[in-house]
Amino acid sequence: MPDTSGSWTTVQNVVFPADRDPDVFALYCDTESWTDFDGTPLRVSTRAHVDDVLSRHSMRIRSGRRVSFASYFNALPASYWQHSTDISRVRLELEIAGDATVLVYRSNPRGTALRVDWRRTEGEGTHEVTFELPLERFADGGWYWFDVVGGEGDAVLERGRWRMPVVARDDAPDRLTLGITTFNKPDYCVRTLATLGSDPELLEELSTVFLVDQGTQTVADESGFEEAAAALGDKLTVIRQPNLGGSGGFSRAMAESLERPDAGYVMLLDDDVAVEPESILRALRFARACAKPTIVGGHMFDLNHRSVLHGFAERVDMSAFFWGPSTPDQDRHDFQLANLRQSPWMHQRMDADYNGWWMCLIPLEIVREIGLSLPVFIKWDDAEYGLRAKAAGYETVSLPGNALWHISWIDKDDSQDWQAYFHARNRIIAALIHSPVPKGGRLLDASRKIDLKHLLSMQYYAASMRHLAIRDVLQGPGALHPAMPTKLAEVRAAASGFREMQVYRKDDAMPATNEGKRIYPIEQTGEAPGGLRLLVWTAKSALRHLVTKPAPANLERPQASMSKYDATWWRTPGLDSALISTADGSGASWYARDRRKFRSLLAESLRLHRRLERNWDRLQRDYREHAAEITSVDAWWRTFDA
Repeated sequence: MPDTSGSWTTVQNVVFPADRDPDVFALYCDTESWTDFDGTPLRVSTRAHVDDVLSRHSMRIRSGRRVSFASYFNALPASYWQHSTDISRVRLELEIAGDATVLVYRSNPRGTALRVDWRRTEGEGTHEVTFELPLERFADGGWYWFDVVGGEGDAVLERGRWRMPVVARDDAPDRLTLGITTFNKPDYCVRTLATLGSDPELLEELSTVFLVDQGTQTVADESGFEEAAAALGDKLTVIRQPNLGGSGGFSRAMAESLERPDAGYVMLLDDDVAVEPESILRALRFARACAKPTIVGGHMFDLNHRSVLHGFAERVDMSAFFWGPSTPDQDRHDFQLANLRQSPWMHQRMDADYNGWWMCLIPLEIVREIGLSLPVFIKWDDAEYGLRAKAAGYETVSLPGNALWHISWIDKDDSQDWQAYFHARNRIIAALIHSPVPKGGRLLDASRKIDLKHLLSMQYYAASMRHLAIRDVLQGPGALHPAMPTKLAEVRAAASGFREMQVYRKDDAMPATNEGKRIYPIEQTGEAPGGLRLLVWTAKSALRHLVTKPAPANLERPQASMSKYDATWWRTPGLDSALISTADGSGASWYARDRRKFRSLLAESLRLHRRLERNWDRLQRDYREHAAEITSVDAWWRTFDA
């Protein structure tokens, strides 16, 4: 479609899944579904089928059928554009072959659909249909989208674009670098590189792709790497460095990006992901249009359940200093069950404090001002960076229609394996730097409760790692950079002293249990005690673990076996031992009650938290005074060079 205006630029292409994957089709097009308007059922799409996808940009609309593009990837999140840019109008440009009716809708923050315009195409050949729409009255939320109804014969949507006036900028560099940090995920990385290299439009916008390989299974040795690298050509830079975690890998990508004369933005990407190249372009174009430098984040879909939205907009609750979703409605939202029309909460504009570094674009102007990541290896580096940017006056926007697929947290044990150390230490450090509440508000009480939950659940390794975390926080910020290359090995080596960290991978290697498997009704999984009942339960459980000895038979063999999802913190404390499956289902671990460890670790928890509370104000001054120094480019280069 020729651009005759000379002043409009594409900000969002209408796209379809390149592999015609039925599991993700609902993210691009509203499949056969019903919605409810004022109590009246209405079919909004009639048998839209993935087989009607003709190419990356085109789709057949069969005669008499109606296909709605009120979908995550093809509707326009108008509210975010109005909020963050000075743009006041948008164009929807479509190329349609055949007879069809096009209807354009907008929504309000409550999710109510309002028709704003419509047009018919008639006769043979390709018809260009353009709608110019105001970008106003979207302050609190709302999207634009369109539906296409087939006429007497089949019609084809050959191309669709959302376009906006070109934003006049100075001659500052505006290309994008991508920073991919990886540790022993070479297969994922090769697929990502191949996907990036297959999109000509994206290649035009790239300065380079920094692949920071920190693993022992190198990406360069993976099958298919040479072909993927050839497609990217001189736009791929592979950097080998020791494992410095996500914060070390992403900081390296930021630091390298600062030295690219044509780069204005860096996007951080995790390694175990599947990317949608159009999303990368959308994030870049949105960032270019923002009225002031803005961090642009992408959402996360579950790679193992690809229609499920796992991460949307994230906030940090300052009262307890803990991250979480902006709204509980976003938790595990499945687009195969409820698309955009059927999800009123998604029509509200959601503010974010930060965006996960699974996919996050950062203007290099911001990097130059506030520095690189905290040197914390993994966990809380992204949240802390968003809060640091916010304190400097820069906003984070988690932009709908901009996402990738990532392994979700539900298939990981990261709260009780070696990562428990980083969860605890880095949350406290981030709170020392950013919490506006005296003594971190409810943070220390929450930390004590987490320790007790681990101890009552026979997770002694996790509790001991949390105690090591507090001891390391007490050392001050000067210890962070020196610990980067060695801390992971230290915390992982400590696991050998704890029975629950041994994983039985084969059924015939697993010990038999005394009572067999405990199975609970699925609907009862979330029934945790609360209120007065929780206080009584906690007192009884703690007294049992402090005073009574486990039955000898339950130490010789596990008392019972449980699935990971049934082994909740309010069920396992009632057992002497349990064989509990891992989150990924690859094996099981034997948890056993140890009265001596319980007493020792509980006393250590109380002692360390008292010490942390007494020293909070001093530590807060120390971490805040040195935050700029330890996140500086120079400090990080010393760590890279070491």
